[in-house]
Amino acid sequence: MKIEKFEMMRMQCLYEREVEFNLSETTVPPLRLSELLDDVDDVERFISNELYYPESEGSELLRERIAQFYMDCKPENITVTNGGSEANYVTLWTLLEPDGRLACMIPNYMQAWGLGRAYADGVDAFQLVMQKEAGQYRWTLDLEGLKRAVTPKTNVILITNPNNPTGAVLTSAEMDAVVDVARKAGAWLVVDEVYRGAEIQGGTTPSFWGRYEKVIITSALSKAFGLGGLRTGWVAAPPKLIEEFRIRFDYLTCTPSLLSDRLGTIVMEPQRRESILARARQIIRKNLPPVEEWFLKRDDIFTYVRPEAGAFVYCEYKLPINSTELVNRLRVEQSVLLTAGDQHGLDKGIRTGFGYGIEKTLKGLARVEALMRSLK
Repeated sequence: MKIEKFEMMRMQCLYEREVEFNLSETTVPPLRLSELLDDVDDVERFISNELYYPESEGSELLRERIAQFYMDCKPENITVTNGGSEANYVTLWTLLEPDGRLACMIPNYMQAWGLGRAYADGVDAFQLVMQKEAGQYRWTLDLEGLKRAVTPKTNVILITNPNNPTGAVLTSAEMDAVVDVARKAGAWLVVDEVYRGAEIQGGTTPSFWGRYEKVIITSALSKAFGLGGLRTGWVAAPPKLIEEFRIRFDYLTCTPSLLSDRLGTIVMEPQRRESILARARQIIRKNLPPVEEWFLKRDDIFTYVRPEAGAFVYCEYKLPINSTELVNRLRVEQSVLLTAGDQHGLDKGIRTGFGYGIEKTLKGLARVEALMRSLK
């Protein structure tokens, strides 16, 4: 089996600690371990854990608390993974077939795109498209494009909601339309909801869970929760499919980390969970306005679309340079790391994270502008 290089992830792994301004990150500053362990008794209980192999599917209490994040979900619908990437990997490894095809939302975090090209007969794209509504741009689902992408060979449809890199959130009508297309095709609908809980306005984005009997949700404590170092993810799916996933986990990491399982159980206690998500939203809502103002004042270079969730902005630009070439030049010449539009299935665009401190973000963006204006 030939696997393509995951361009965006390889770039971040190589360079995110080598640059002065890493604006490729899409989350908020992480919580400290001391912030999860409230008192001396908590600390003592945690450090007294014996480091044995934990439950392969995740502890009963962690799975119960993850299930509470969804309507009418039960622990038997949940299996715990080592991060959201493993959740996506095992799900697609299980479902994709050599003679089947994946219909994949673009733009996206392109893990599914690479796996679809490796494990299935191929990938068919459908897009979020930029449209102007009431004087403002927003990203909307190209429903006709989705219908064209789903063929008799399609057995999996992949959605990311909220979307990475645009921060778009599907409307209720768009969610219903996606489910309708999946149901008519009899396809599995896999929805990566890792940014659910990191909304710019309002409460937590409605989940796809429960809208269709063949829905699978993947998520993790990395993005909206700001706890990527725990490497705790999960899949929510019908119990029979959960068993299929676990068979494959036996060939991979076998179990989640015991310490991450115990910390994840603390995080997903409902009151604590909502407190952590509220923290993320507070940071995002504080940091976005100055970043938004920065891009809007430079409309001779950028087309700004306000994200609806996530600590990142995706902007198209009006310059005659490929986005990967631009990002590489910014890294080498300005010591700024962004992600490129064509690393997300588009081009002529850049994704900028803003969750890690507004002063540093704006200083990095000043360097971005300096190079980009030299190209005009």
